[in-house]
Amino acid sequence: MKSWHRGIKPWLIKYFALPSDVILELPRITIIGQIHVYIENHQGLATYTDSELKLKTNKGYIQITGSSFVLKMMLPKEILLEGTIKDIQFLPDSH
Repeated sequence: MKSWHRGIKPWLIKYFALPSDVILELPRITIIGQIHVYIENHQGLATYTDSELKLKTNKGYIQITGSSFVLKMMLPKEILLEGTIKDIQFLPDSH
């Protein structure tokens, strides 16, 4: 069954012009300078402090570090972070 899913996803992306991030369940990250990060298609908040934000994804975690963090918006699959962004890392799931 998994091989069928691997074959159908590229076909769906090509023929229906669907965004690959949606079909592949990947996060979409929009960064504006070092002051705003907008993340779509995450799976929940794991850590939040004034210097770290960690979000769960289907492949692991997205970790953002910096300072003076403020969550400007938080919806079930979207988040807008404001502050001084220093680093963004993709961390594999430890399981």
